[in-house]
Amino acid sequence: MIEKQQALKQTKTEIAIYKEEIDYIEKHDLLSDELKGTLTFVESNPITRFEEAYIERGHKETEEVIANETFSFLDHSVKYLKEHMEEFIYLESKWLELIGVDAISLEVDDVFSTYDVMLGLKLQKKHEKVIREYLSEELNGKAESFDLMFNQNDGMWDLNFTLDYISEFNQDITLGEAYCLIYQVLFKLVETVEEVNDKQM
Repeated sequence: MIEKQQALKQTKTEIAIYKEEIDYIEKHDLLSDELKGTLTFVESNPITRFEEAYIERGHKETEEVIANETFSFLDHSVKYLKEHMEEFIYLESKWLELIGVDAISLEVDDVFSTYDVMLGLKLQKKHEKVIREYLSEELNGKAESFDLMFNQNDGMWDLNFTLDYISEFNQDITLGEAYCLIYQVLFKLVETVEEVNDKQM
């Protein structure tokens, strides 16, 4: 029985997970020494994060649902939104809950033809300064690149930002890649708030 237990301890286990989470675990040293010896992370394709997401296309003016979509819809080019200016895409996912986001909507602005991201962010009001500083830096210092307002009723931030100002963004990516980029920006935002908060405690 002891031999079996020793054999089990020596077994290497691989866990498929995404880059943001792997980097976070390693940066914050979240694994015990015992687990470090038996656990290996395998980086998954980031787009698969949204395989089980709820996705719908809506009409911008009426907010009526045009259609519910499957994961394969995210294979469309992000330019889909410029070809269908009247539409927005709404996405819910369990991965968004992890970073305190209810859902993410994506559309093209009618006037400026920029890609606009809209979401609710569950961070405390006291973190406003850190949130604003992070977004300003991440969005290439463009003051007009985001709108941030605390919603007292919901107890969360209403955040809109322009995807075009993120340095990694280009119009040749897919909708899935755009959502991965948005997730990456938000994950780092939440991590930055955590780190600043920890230093102040």
